[in-house]
Amino acid sequence: MIPILMLIVFLFIAYRLSPRERQEDAHVHGAGQIGLLAAVALFGVDYFTSYYYATGEMMGALHPYGLQQYGYIAVIFIASANFVFGALYMFSLGVFNEGGGSFTAAMRYLGPSLSLIVAVVLIQDYIFTIVVSSLSGVDQLLSLRDATGIPWIWHVLIGIAVVGITWYLTIRGRGESAQVVFIMLALFAMLTLVMAIGLFVAHSAGQAAVPDLAAPKPVSLLEAMYHMLTASMKGLVALSGLEAMSNGIQFVIDDDAGFVRWGKKYLPKLKALWKFYSGKSGIGRFVQTSFLFYGGLTTLLLATFSIRFNVFDGTNGRSLVGNLALIGFGFVPDGTVLFWAYQILAVILLAAASMTAYQDLQAMAWRNVAIGEIPEIVVYRNPKGTFTRPVTAAAIVVILILFLVQGRVSLAVPYYGVGVFLPIMAMGLAIRKHILAHFTGRRRKWGSLAAGCAAALSALIFVGQIVGKWTEGGWVVLISLGVLVLIAHAILISPVGYRDPEQIHRIIREKSRVQGPMGNIVEWQSLRAQEYRYNLLVLISRFAELFGVRRPARFEKPIIAGEFEEALHGDTGSGSSFLDQYLESKPMAEPRVGGKPKETAGSDDDA
Repeated sequence: MIPILMLIVFLFIAYRLSPRERQEDAHVHGAGQIGLLAAVALFGVDYFTSYYYATGEMMGALHPYGLQQYGYIAVIFIASANFVFGALYMFSLGVFNEGGGSFTAAMRYLGPSLSLIVAVVLIQDYIFTIVVSSLSGVDQLLSLRDATGIPWIWHVLIGIAVVGITWYLTIRGRGESAQVVFIMLALFAMLTLVMAIGLFVAHSAGQAAVPDLAAPKPVSLLEAMYHMLTASMKGLVALSGLEAMSNGIQFVIDDDAGFVRWGKKYLPKLKALWKFYSGKSGIGRFVQTSFLFYGGLTTLLLATFSIRFNVFDGTNGRSLVGNLALIGFGFVPDGTVLFWAYQILAVILLAAASMTAYQDLQAMAWRNVAIGEIPEIVVYRNPKGTFTRPVTAAAIVVILILFLVQGRVSLAVPYYGVGVFLPIMAMGLAIRKHILAHFTGRRRKWGSLAAGCAAALSALIFVGQIVGKWTEGGWVVLISLGVLVLIAHAILISPVGYRDPEQIHRIIREKSRVQGPMGNIVEWQSLRAQEYRYNLLVLISRFAELFGVRRPARFEKPIIAGEFEEALHGDTGSGSSFLDQYLESKPMAEPRVGGKPKETAGSDDDA
């Protein structure tokens, strides 16, 4: 009875705290404008749910060799990296406050080539977010019956069911997802607090640790260092929430959060602090502030009690979190009810993380279509605002990957982790160039140094992800990334990748239905990509001429994209963007015999 009453109280508190979308904020940019609590839910759920698998993967890399007591070294590294990258992205929101994340940052300061690579890596990252979240949800579900050790085909089949449900919900539209996800996260926070209290109670009561069933494998010092590197890399996988917040900042309401308004009124001496957290950039920064500490604190909590009670992924047929939840809720009468609620909640939250990845994938897919990296047929946005075709394609790819990794999270994590840190490195390099261009004196010196160090750290972790997981498929990651980059460039320079101004305008403004500054940014990115495409074709033609092959360029030189700032503010006053003005000034094309060709469009329910 007590657990049921606790759940009812927790649910009531979560509901009362949950955000409600205001009518006047609905359907701006084709989606509702969200405030602080909704932003925490939608852009943080992927990061917050890494709690269910990251520490388990980290400790699982150490335990077979009897090295689990050194897990604190990995925790310190993970906490430090979280702080550095969180600070980098918090600063970046003041620079790139119209969305686009590292893709926009790279295109603005690092050039189209690296920007295309970032775009490809992010798509891989979003797909593997769905894979890892779905399989982790399966592990939490099976923990209810102590059955994580069942044959892998059942992990795959249950994972396919989870993917199918999240795919269906995504293509039907998210509706009140911000409120629902926030309620689930609030329940998660309150139940986790109860579990933590229970773990301390069990420790104080002297509860015995689970005995080892097998002796640890002997390792040399060099091998132990390698396994420590692997553990650190496995525990540091879910920083994609930083990129998600930076990418989706255009959907955040441009208003002060309640605590900022209160602070400005009652604590005016902290003016600099309230300015930093003001407006939509401030809301995004508050979400990312949680990333500074959350990963380190939760990893420390789980690692500490994993070592204390000698439980890991697979112990007693449960996940690490499942084992600790059973111990932690044991001090509550009938605590098994809370254990079941906690594990079912894990499945729901991990499914929500998959749906957020689907949304991020859509945002990246239509941009890639506009710049010429993906065929135009991919862009179809149904009346509910969902790009159904990339969602369906991603679901099919995810199901294929589930079979390839045989339903094991540990085999999918290497691909997921690598995709996070290349975009972070690009953001660090872009911020460094921005600081060098716009700051002077000590701020320029120390700011560029800090951004450079963040980029270097992310590059180090990017390499470490591949090396540390080399025996688990890290070498395949290296090959797959190279192949994806080559394919992306091949598509861009092929006829499929050609985009004239009319096509760009149609894809962004008519088919994707994106207006305002975000539309201006993607128009500029598309024009820059076409400049890059033309230059690549010229280089290829010149290279062919060295062997006596002369092939004239097929298309005329593209129009110049201009400066980023001009494109971003091109609609100020006139109500039309740079591309609108260009198309209006261009002479009308000669009429075709038979009239204008018809454009093929999908039906409203096209999936």
